[in-house]
Formats: sequence, structure tokens, C-alpha cells
Amino acid sequence: MNVDGVHHRTVRLDGACVDLIDQPRLPHAFARVRTKTVLETADAIRTMVVRGAGAIGATGAAGVAQAAVLAGDSQVHAAMHEAARILAATRPTAQNLFYGIDRVLAAAEGLEGRQARDAAVAAAEAVADEDADSCRRIGEHGAALLKDGMRIATHCNAGWLAFVDWGSALAPIYRAHRDGVKLEVWVDETRPRGQGARLTAWELAQEGVPHRVIADGALASRMAAGEVDLLITGADRVAANGDVANKIGTYGAAVCAKHHGIPFYVALPTSTMAPGTPDGASIPIEQRDAEEVQYTWGTDDDGVFRRVRTTYSPVANPAFDVTPASLVTGFITQHGIFGADATGVAASLAR
Repeated sequence: MNVDGVHHRTVRLDGACVDLIDQPRLPHAFARVRTKTVLETADAIRTMVVRGAGAIGATGAAGVAQAAVLAGDSQVHAAMHEAARILAATRPTAQNLFYGIDRVLAAAEGLEGRQARDAAVAAAEAVADEDADSCRRIGEHGAALLKDGMRIATHCNAGWLAFVDWGSALAPIYRAHRDGVKLEVWVDETRPRGQGARLTAWELAQEGVPHRVIADGALASRMAAGEVDLLITGADRVAANGDVANKIGTYGAAVCAKHHGIPFYVALPTSTMAPGTPDGASIPIEQRDAEEVQYTWGTDDDGVFRRVRTTYSPVANPAFDVTPASLVTGFITQHGIFGADATGVAASLAR
């Protein structure tokens, strides 16, 4: 996708460095950062310099390949497995992270030295390329659902910042917009980190898509007023039975959509599906630091990017919730649109 007319990918493996967009600084400033060690790459995932299902999957893959590049010939496999251990411990919920790590480890298995290193790099680049292509195809399939005049609600950020390119939930919107379909998007803030207000709104503005930011608590009232025609989100993990783990607040939006008869689609590449996870109750939910709720980052009236405290009370900060498959209308994948149940998950994975 484009930033001020220049094409960018969220994640790039560049020699021994992993090149990333610095997402916490958006929308106040656009910058890229380069991690030079596996520990720096893992920290970028943990602190959400890079975030989003596909983006951390590609970063995890790149981090394992980075370890191979930095290691001596006799230490390639040991370095890769240690990197995999470190990277896998950063965030427990998103399936793509483990998918990316495992793809690179598998590619180098049975090889030694330079051959193992080259295979790891090629596999990491393939994970990124496939993520971008899958999201492009999600956009093509999902755009068929969008008609002139539709008002679409989304939650969190499942755009190109959350993947390598295009995104999942926003890809159909981008495709339809480029095809001349007139749309408007409701963007809820997505507390506590504000990925909707900060990232989704910034992306939509870059693409010229009409949108309005609303408080998290305002989405239900927009649905009740008949001002939402479709709800679409991404996912961080989909269980074998179709239950969906996504950013905290998705479950509430899905309940409201069901009550008001509004279709709710989840857009995702099949790399986000976890056939080994039987249901939503089996998905580990990441508990993040209390400071994300206690403090807010932003630019003050003098143009200084600073942190301010908003509460002094104890905090619970689950990063995700689980939406039962029964509340989801369908899954938009790179292979087409499928039912949100065990049959749909199995059929999409079989393609």
C-alpha cells in the first residue's frame, strides 16, 4: 500500500536486519526501524512496534531467518531453534506467529550451513509474499459483498499495517474503493491502544476512503440507528470449530450486529486458522501490561509526542476476546467465502 504515494510493505528482511514500520508512532509520524538481532526483533513484536496477525507472522519468520544469517555454518540450526523459542514467547494468541516460525524451521530441516541459511531466508521471504498475495485475494473476494452507499463498521486494525500488504478486513474496502464503489467506514477507537483511531483511520486517509472515527461505545448506537450495513473484522486465531479470537471488543460488536440483523464477516488468510485448536475456550488470551490502560501516548498542542496518565486504579488488560462461530456470518479467505463453522474451516484449509 502507499504512504504519500510511495509503496511500502510492513515487514522486510534485509540481509541480517528486519525492517519494520514503527507503528506506535503513527499517525503522528511515519518511520521505519531496523532490528539487528533476534532479541531486538522479538522486542519489536512484544512492544507492538510491529503488530497484527500477518505482520507478526512475517516478522517471526524473518527473525528465525535472521538468526540463520547471523550464525556460523556449524551453528545455523541451534541459532534458528533458539530464535524460534524467543520469538514464540512474545505473544501467545496470534496463530500466524507460530505459522511463520514453523515454516522457516521446516524449510531448513535436513540442510546444513549455507544451504540451510539460504533455505531459511527463502522461506521467510515466501511467508511475506504469500501473506501479501493472500490479502490481495481476500480483497477481491470480499469486494463482491460491498455495494454503493454501504456503511461499514470495523474494529481494531486489520489493514495493511496488520499484514505485509493489503490487509484482511480492509482489503475488500480498498479493492471496492479502487473499483469506484462509494463506501463510508465507521472506525471505532479500539481502546486501550487505539489501533482504530490511530492506524485504521490513518490507512483509510492514505487511500482516500471516506471514514469517521467514533468512540468504542458508540458503535452499538450506530447499529441501532440503522447506520451500519455490514461489520467486518480480522482475526488473530480461528479455532477448528470456527470460534474467532480477535482484539478485545470484537465479541461485543458481534453480539450487537447479531441483535440488529447486520451481517458480520471475518476476513483472514488460512494461515490464521488453527485446526489444532478445537474451540475458542482452548485459545490462550494474552494479558498485556497495565500501563497500556493507565497511560495514553499522543502529540500535545506544542507538537511534543508524550505520555500522559489517565487512571491510577488497578487494571485488567486482556488483549483479545473470543467470538463464538454462531455470531459470524462467514469467513472471507484467499480461497473465497466460507461458512463460519467447522465445515467452513476444513473446506478453506483443504483448498
